[in-house]
Amino acid sequence: MLVEVVGDSARVITLEPEQSVRFGRGAEDVLVEVTFGDASVPRLAGEIRAVEDHWCLSNFSRAQTYVVENPEGSGEYVKIGPGRLGAPIPFEISRLMLPTGGTQVVMRVFAPQQARLDGPYRGAGDPTISAFPLDQAAKYFLVLVALCEPRLRDESAVAIPATAQVVERLRPLESCSDLTAEAVAFHIDYLVRAKLRIAAKAQGGGKREALVRLATRFDLVREEHLSLLPPRPHRPR
Repeated sequence: MLVEVVGDSARVITLEPEQSVRFGRGAEDVLVEVTFGDASVPRLAGEIRAVEDHWCLSNFSRAQTYVVENPEGSGEYVKIGPGRLGAPIPFEISRLMLPTGGTQVVMRVFAPQQARLDGPYRGAGDPTISAFPLDQAAKYFLVLVALCEPRLRDESAVAIPATAQVVERLRPLESCSDLTAEAVAFHIDYLVRAKLRIAAKAQGGGKREALVRLATRFDLVREEHLSLLPPRPHRPR
């Protein structure tokens, strides 16, 4: 496992399983392997420990929360609260950020490749059915991808596209050249009622929000699906 320290103290540390590295401001009686000079970083801020196929983070601060981001994901992150010990981090590539009053404190962690099944379990009995049977060749899936696009591109401050924006985004596709707002609204209702079976209480913009939340949470729509959309128009600065 590799730990890359970003900034003035730039360096790369290699950790074998069960090895660890402590970080903080340090002091004569507080030994740390990675030192940060920002006064808002605790003397002993935390510890990164390597495990076989992931890593764990301990937060020794009494008041600060640390954030670990997945730079390869769609805005995924975990928060490690004050005093939390040995919190497992599920990302293969992570960005650990500490709150500071000045210089940004960032460490990148590259964990070993996670263990995966060679194939699905195949036993006796009825086959397992899909909880959300989506046809990626269907037009309703294109609508879902267009709705999820800002979230997948980590444009978290951007609102979920309205119906008219979905029409504009998909119209350049030959299969969607005659797409209308009424058709998009139909596809959204179909996804809510039949495909993702979202509670009926979601109404109006709440339907779109509920669809995006469920589709991105369970990876029903992923970054790779953005290639189904037409190229984004160049926007001059």
